[in-house]
Amino acid sequence: MAQTDLVPVRRALISLSDKDGLVDRARTLTEFGVEILSTGGTLRTLREAGVEAIDVAEMTGFPEMMDGRLKTLHPRVHGGLLGRRDLEADRTAMETHAIPEIDLLFVNLYPFESTVAAGAPFDECIENIDIGGPAMLRAAAKNHPFVAVCVDNDDADAVIAAMKTHDGATPLDLRKRLAAKAYARTGAYDAAVSSWFAGELGEDAPDYRVFGGRRIDALRYGENPHQSAAFYASGEGRPGVASARQIQGKALSYNNLADADAAFELAAEFDPADGAVAVIVKHANPCGVARGESVLDAYERAFAADPVSAFGGIVAFNQVLDAETANALTKIFLEVVIAPDADAAALDVLSGKANLRVLLTGGMPDAEQSGWTVKSVAGGLLVQARDAGRITETELTVATERAPTEDEMRDLLFAWKVCKHVKSNAIVYARGDATAGVGMGQTSRLEAARLAAAKAEATAKENGWDEPATKGSVCASDAFFPFPDGLLTAVEAGATAVIQPGGSIKDEAVIEAANEAGIAMVFTGMRHFRH
Repeated sequence: MAQTDLVPVRRALISLSDKDGLVDRARTLTEFGVEILSTGGTLRTLREAGVEAIDVAEMTGFPEMMDGRLKTLHPRVHGGLLGRRDLEADRTAMETHAIPEIDLLFVNLYPFESTVAAGAPFDECIENIDIGGPAMLRAAAKNHPFVAVCVDNDDADAVIAAMKTHDGATPLDLRKRLAAKAYARTGAYDAAVSSWFAGELGEDAPDYRVFGGRRIDALRYGENPHQSAAFYASGEGRPGVASARQIQGKALSYNNLADADAAFELAAEFDPADGAVAVIVKHANPCGVARGESVLDAYERAFAADPVSAFGGIVAFNQVLDAETANALTKIFLEVVIAPDADAAALDVLSGKANLRVLLTGGMPDAEQSGWTVKSVAGGLLVQARDAGRITETELTVATERAPTEDEMRDLLFAWKVCKHVKSNAIVYARGDATAGVGMGQTSRLEAARLAAAKAEATAKENGWDEPATKGSVCASDAFFPFPDGLLTAVEAGATAVIQPGGSIKDEAVIEAANEAGIAMVFTGMRHFRH
């Protein structure tokens, strides 16, 4: 197939679900002498605005039917998109069957993703699966040497700009880029449909799993400057970094986004109705988490838990950010602040820190919402359900002779929620609704317990306290203690109660050690490894 550079646009087929800017763009095309073919609501919008357009049904000689399910699936449409202008056999077929050349296709698909996100019933979702649109996009993209294909307004604007530069024609390099984007769009669309369908059928591991998304931003680089990166929205509709409005600050980096997500997902573990919670994260691990009587109180207590690590961190809240808290945030260098919302006074205060990135999500994610996480490995993808596991007090098993006190139980449940979001092996000490020490990412549970205690000791010296906050604390472990040594380290640090999954062959030895130390211990029966 010949690679023709400039191809004049003489005829365009436009069929849009999102009609924003449709009339102005169509008028511009007609000023170039472009004949417009259209369908359904798009056709009505154009004609009502006085833009001349031809009904595709007039061109095909076949009426639209079945509530719009059948309108563009016709040889004259697809022949006009697929016909190779440089191949005599194709030209002869088009002349014999009166198939008009279509040089520009502008189609955006039925709003399936937003229909699902809105919680529409099954049948409505099915009716919002586009058939003719993807077929036309793929046909036009395949024939990109002669056809320009647009899936959104940005594409249409690029085509119009090129036509202004090239006297009504489109260049090959643009058509190639548009073709690649069209295939990506239909791929992402099919991914959304297939994933939704699998979910409706309750299939956790279908034979084929497709993932797709739309680029939110092209990032400067990835985890390190030599790695390229970009940020894509999956269409899941979960409040968080992908849906957030950036109110101010520098462009978000790959690491900013990863850390902000980690912080906000941890904040979501705590119901805003039960009190304000602040989470401070560094390198995807929480270094300070606290619940307080106010947003400011929560932040100050979280900050006090590890003020050294908080420098350059990401702070997340589960309630609306106020001016008092905003003022406290400006006293230290922070990378990102993320919250469901902020009042005008708070935003005014934060504006004094021009480089501070401020993200408002419009709501909190549901910590129990189902969903999927994806991790790439060499030659494949590891896919798993989001860790939405929750434990209530009634589901705990008291393993020791002594049961936790009411205050210990509150702190145990608090520490357990935090521990779920700490890289394994993980140990969390907590006291009075605040973390006292966090040990993360260690190759042994014993080392995690030691690290958390050592961090608490260092924080006590930093704050000028008489003793570390681990004295009188509780301890959470993301997985069972394989030997009593890790538990005894927690006891030495000052923990009076422990929460852990249980299930080790050494459980009896660990329980015996806890009883001898006079501490309370409860089993969750649930593990929270995080890699």
